[in-house]
Amino acid sequence: MKNEGIKKLFFRRIYKDETMKEGYKKLGKYIQQVNIRNRDLEMDTLLGVSITKKLIPSIANTIGTDMSVYKIIEKRQFAYGTVTSRNGEKISIALADEYDKALVSQIYVVFEVIDTNVLLPEYLMMWFSRPEFDRYARFHSHGSTRETFDWADLCETELPILSIDKQRELVEQYQSISNKIKVNEQICEKLEVTAQTLYRQWFVDFEFPNEDGKPYKSSGGSMVFDEELDGEIPEEWTYDSFTTISKIGGGGTPKTDVLEYWGDGEIPFYTPGDKTSSIYVLSTDKHITKEGLKKCSSKLYPANTTFVTARGATTGGISLSGFPMAMNQTCYAILSLSEFPFFTYFLTRSVIDKLKSEAIGATFEAVVTKNFDETFVIIPKNEIVFDFEEQAKSIYETILNKTKINHKLSQLQSLLLSRLATLENGNFR
Repeated sequence: MKNEGIKKLFFRRIYKDETMKEGYKKLGKYIQQVNIRNRDLEMDTLLGVSITKKLIPSIANTIGTDMSVYKIIEKRQFAYGTVTSRNGEKISIALADEYDKALVSQIYVVFEVIDTNVLLPEYLMMWFSRPEFDRYARFHSHGSTRETFDWADLCETELPILSIDKQRELVEQYQSISNKIKVNEQICEKLEVTAQTLYRQWFVDFEFPNEDGKPYKSSGGSMVFDEELDGEIPEEWTYDSFTTISKIGGGGTPKTDVLEYWGDGEIPFYTPGDKTSSIYVLSTDKHITKEGLKKCSSKLYPANTTFVTARGATTGGISLSGFPMAMNQTCYAILSLSEFPFFTYFLTRSVIDKLKSEAIGATFEAVVTKNFDETFVIIPKNEIVFDFEEQAKSIYETILNKTKINHKLSQLQSLLLSRLATLENGNFR
C-alpha cells in the first residue's frame, strides 16, 4: 500500500499540469457509445485495433464464428480495447479513417463524437496518439487479475477543447505530415518489390543477364545437376552452407548498473524492440558509450548490416542498420565475406523463410548459429553477385534516404502532439 501511495503521488505530479489547466474539459461530455451489431450479416470485413493505434485487418480465425454479434464501426468512429495490462505502455485505440464501414470484435468499445462541429474526431485521435495519454490511461487502469481503462475512465479524461477552426488547423498540419510519410512509405515498398523481383529473377529463376545481356537460363545458359540440391544450377555455381559466404556476429550488453557504459552514450544499441515495419532501423531506444562498447561482446557493426532477432516475440525479424550500431545478445549480425551487404540481406531472408517453413506445426521460438551452419544455399559466381549489388545499392540508397526523411517527419509529428498540452485559448505557448 505504501508503494502504491508513492506511485500515485509520483503520477499526480506528472499529470498535474495537464489535469488542472483552464480550458480543459472532461471528454465524457463530447462522446457516446455506439453498439450496432452485424445482425443481418451485411459486413464481413473484420478489423482489429493494433497497439500502433491503427485499425488493421484481423488475422483471427473466424471459421464457425457467429459474426452477427460483432460490432459495426463506421468512418470517423473509434474502437478501443479496455484491457491495458497486456499492452505494456500502450492503449489500443484507433479511429476508423480508411473504411466506410467494417466489423470489430464485441470485446471493443465503439464510440463516436456527439457533435463534430464542436470536437473533430481527428483532433481527438491526435490527443489519443500522445505517449502522455498512454501513460495516463495505464496509470488510471484498475483491476486485480487484469487491469482495464474502462468507459467511465475514458469519459473522465480531460483535454483542451479548442475552437473548431483551431482544431481544423492542427489536424491539417498533422495529416499533411502523415500524407508525406505515407507517400514515402509507398515509394519504399515499390522499390523493395523491385529489388525482390530482381533477386528472384537472378538467383531463383537463374535469369540473370548473360554476356549478351539476355536472360541466362531461357537463352540456353549451361546448367549442371547438383546432387545435394537435387536440381540444376548454373555452371560454376555451388550449393553449400550459408556460413561459407556469410559471417555470423554476436552481441552483448554492458553492465546496466555502470553509468559510464550508458550515460549519454552516442552509439546506437540495437535490440529486438527496435525492429519496425521499415526495412532500415534508424533509431534505437538505448545507446551506449565507447567504454560500454569495450565492455561488452558486441562489435560496432557497419551500416547496411543485416540484423536478425534470435529469440522472443519477434524471432526471425530482419532489419538493415541505417548507420553503425552495436547490438544485444538476442540478435545476430549477418555480414558478407565479400562486401555484398544487399545480396546478404536477401540471402538471409531466404534462410529465415526456410527455417520458418520447416517450423510449421512447431513454434518458431529461436534461431541459433547451428541453424545458419546447417542451412544450405545456392552460391553464385562473384561477378554475378557484384552486378546485382550495384543495382541493389542504388535502390537501397533511395530507400534509406526516404526512411531518413520519414524519421524526421515522425519527429515533427511527435513534437506537434507534445505541444497539444501547451495549448491555451487556441494558441501554442
